[in-house]
Amino acid sequence: MTKPNESTRRPAAPTEQQITLRSAAELADALPYLVGFHPDDSVVMAALHGDRGRLGGRLRLGIPSTRDEWPDVCDQLAETLVTNCEKRGSRPDGIVLFFCQDPAPGETGRAVMERLRPLAQRLRIACGGFDVPVYEALCISDGRFWSYCCPDSRCCPPEGVPMALPGTSAMAATATYVGMRVRGTLKEMEARLTPMTGKSVTEQVRALDTAASRLVPRVLDSGGCAAVREETLSVLRLVLRRFRDTPPLAHPMKSDARDDTLISHEEAATIIIGLQDRTTRDQAAEWMEGPDGQAALRVWRTVARRCVDSYAEYGAAPLALAGWVAWSLGEGPEARVAFSRALRLDPDYLFAHLLFQACNDGLDPETLRDCLRRERADRAMHTAVHAELERAATSDEAAANGRRRRPRPKSGPASTTPTAAARTTAPRTTRPARTTAAGRAAGAARTAGSRATTRPPGPTGPGKTAGVTRKPRVQSKEGQRGTRSPQ
Repeated sequence: MTKPNESTRRPAAPTEQQITLRSAAELADALPYLVGFHPDDSVVMAALHGDRGRLGGRLRLGIPSTRDEWPDVCDQLAETLVTNCEKRGSRPDGIVLFFCQDPAPGETGRAVMERLRPLAQRLRIACGGFDVPVYEALCISDGRFWSYCCPDSRCCPPEGVPMALPGTSAMAATATYVGMRVRGTLKEMEARLTPMTGKSVTEQVRALDTAASRLVPRVLDSGGCAAVREETLSVLRLVLRRFRDTPPLAHPMKSDARDDTLISHEEAATIIIGLQDRTTRDQAAEWMEGPDGQAALRVWRTVARRCVDSYAEYGAAPLALAGWVAWSLGEGPEARVAFSRALRLDPDYLFAHLLFQACNDGLDPETLRDCLRRERADRAMHTAVHAELERAATSDEAAANGRRRRPRPKSGPASTTPTAAARTTAPRTTRPARTTAAGRAAGAARTAGSRATTRPPGPTGPGKTAGVTRKPRVQSKEGQRGTRSPQ
């Protein structure tokens, strides 16, 4: 056997970074790194696998505001987490629960903990219904945490345990080492996608009304839909180039405020109305990676913030596109927030629903990226072929027009012999040529020659023909006319 060289050896798999969480305090501190942001006003479930409690699938949902919804929501949460883990090939051996909510005005963190205690108890019962125990249930509020499972006041006092300072735990150090980052709170992430407020709303609504009255009738007309689609994509290309040439700022809110100045009300209105067409939206999804992807994500955030007033439901399309690009760029937490907002506006929006499900199932977005690349290549090929056919048709038409414009010869007495040019260019055909005087003479000579007997040349004289003996008129076997001898 030949020993493989260094270039053909398979590279070794990178060593996975592991960290052990030994206490409720470390679990509470690790929560933002488990979901990618600080999940305020949320229920978070984390599956545990094996004897050592390896963390598996996670699930987050906003805390229902109505207590009557808690039983049904708890049953659905438990079933969803267990079912999704089983789909991935491993049933959870345990679950950890987190309940995160800031106190209302005049409320304390401990009051929040007591108010959410029935919700925690109901969710523990729902998990037990699937034979999966809850190892820990924590309430995080006002910078402190409480345990619903530990009755020992020495480690879990009634006033709660203060959270560790950000960036000081072992989990924070490990996350920094491997490049993980926390993207702020859930409210901050949702604010980047929330419709704008203030004086600009009136101008944006006016621009949306104008664009709708101009574009919607053309979209409904099959003949004008393609023109609207091209207009929308042209505006998008222009805006995308503008965002690509303007790098984002370090602070998210300041960056969003500056991005709002890079697109006019009329441009935003054209994009919003145009994206309601499914084909336009699918082609816009092709800006998904590299510099185009980073700029497109900012564009979709900005456009989503322009879906104001009665046009709020139009935001499902840009929100779904923002979620898709964020997922494609590896920003899973932001993608889930965007998909959630899109489905909140339109629960039946299939584009957002399918992408959200794929993102939650942990699928690789490369499969969809490859599909969109092929669609773009096929469309480019179709456009090139169509352009070539149009060019060929134009050339043929120009050539035909040139032939029709060629001057004709002036009328005059018919020529008895073809000109040199006519003899050179006239095509040969099987049809008999038109009989002229010269043609008849040549035909008679050929007929006479076929019936004459050639003799050696003899003496010539008056009435003699050199080498040819003329015969009287004879009738050919085929019944054709012969030549008449001179009398």
